[in-house]
Amino acid sequence: MNILENIIDLLQLMGQSLRIPTSFVVIDFIGTLAFAISGIRLASAKQFDWFGAYIVGMATAIGGGTLRDLMLGVSPFWMTNPIYLIWGAIALFSVIMFGRILIRQKNTWFIFDTIGLALFNVVGIEKTLNLGFPFWTAIIMGSITGAAGGVIRDVFINEEPLIFRKDIYALACIAGGIIYIMCHQAGLSAEINAVLSGMMVIAIRILAVKYHWRLPVLKGEEQQ
Repeated sequence: MNILENIIDLLQLMGQSLRIPTSFVVIDFIGTLAFAISGIRLASAKQFDWFGAYIVGMATAIGGGTLRDLMLGVSPFWMTNPIYLIWGAIALFSVIMFGRILIRQKNTWFIFDTIGLALFNVVGIEKTLNLGFPFWTAIIMGSITGAAGGVIRDVFINEEPLIFRKDIYALACIAGGIIYIMCHQAGLSAEINAVLSGMMVIAIRILAVKYHWRLPVLKGEEQQ
């Protein structure tokens, strides 16, 4: 019982330092693990060594949140607690131990990336609101938290960033952000806001891939 109480106290302290509710600390941890696995999964496809894969995984997991915190004028979250670096190591060893299963499954990257996108989006929104910024800034910061790490990941592995392709990606975060703000203004709890917003992001990503939803491509004169 004492161990559980100590864990709860630790999560509460982290929530205070991160400017998010205690429940969102757990969401942040799960999102970190999911995004780190997605990055390491893609790095393995490029045959990176263990250290290189860890760097790609960590860049995916903390890149968006780092950019968000710098723009909001606060210390990047991972610099005040080493747990995020540890989560990256856990993600790396998970891929090493269960690599054959994760790599053989073609949908592995998509599943973990979508989960991380949805979870980080709500964390970014809630933190921005708690820092006193207006709702439109919160929606933007949520999208950056969710999508920017994937941009850094794709640059590291020499791929065209997913956000710049035709796939619905950042727009899913914006839609989820709108749902979050609507629920927030309706007086619902942060946890309910997170669930509804996350479900929206995940649903849009799944439907977009299944039904090949695409945005119009901006063509230059030579392509017309």
